[in-house]
Amino acid sequence: MVRGVTIFERLAQAIHAEMPVALVTRMDDHAIGAKLLVFEDESIGDLGSAGLTQAATQEALAALFAGEPVLRSFGPEGEPIGIEAHIFIQPFTPAPDMYIFGAVDFSRSMARLGKYLGFRVTVVDARPAFATRTRIPDADDVVVAWPDQFLVHARVTPRTAIIILTHDPKFDIPILQVALRTSAGYIGAMGSRRTHGERVSQLKELGVSDVDLARICAPVGLDIGARTPQETAVSIAAEIVALRSGRTGGRLVNSTRSIHASQPA
Repeated sequence: MVRGVTIFERLAQAIHAEMPVALVTRMDDHAIGAKLLVFEDESIGDLGSAGLTQAATQEALAALFAGEPVLRSFGPEGEPIGIEAHIFIQPFTPAPDMYIFGAVDFSRSMARLGKYLGFRVTVVDARPAFATRTRIPDADDVVVAWPDQFLVHARVTPRTAIIILTHDPKFDIPILQVALRTSAGYIGAMGSRRTHGERVSQLKELGVSDVDLARICAPVGLDIGARTPQETAVSIAAEIVALRSGRTGGRLVNSTRSIHASQPA
């Protein structure tokens, strides 16, 4: 209990406010039932030792990023090699955001696939005639706004995907300037290599560093020979999953790595 508020009350408040939070429960006999509540910027509770609490906090932050529950074992003081302490981590995270800029033909398929992958999808376009629910029925929200102005105030986390389909410098350059100042885990921009080369030149003139430019996935998507809007959406979605998992997206038949990605560190 913290200042008269229990961990479960804080957990309920966080879930209601759509704040990412993870509940850690100790499962072994030494301190069974001990609880730790981990937010992105603080933790509340105690698992019985400072070392274990610290190790569990780091694991919980990783689970928040992955959005998956996990069972871990440690030594009594949080040693990575040990089986004396068992903890169960249950993350509670709002659906990650996918922002699609440009209500174009490709956006309809991308919104549908983004929803299927568990994203909260928002499509943004400055043109009222294009940004309509009729054109993009699967999006959670369709917003008429200047894209870069919208993104300045949007919620962005490392789990956010930003997909720029406008294919127009007057939109692309300002969006990318804002996107590269965020912590978004994926920033993709449609266009040919020539188009992206021109974007890079303009962004460099505006002072964007090579390190930041390397974050842009362009041409967007994996090389699967996509042509239609549906195939292109599959290509982009596959790149998002691969990047999140630390994979390159090659064929499994040609790989010797484990099929399933390990949890992010």
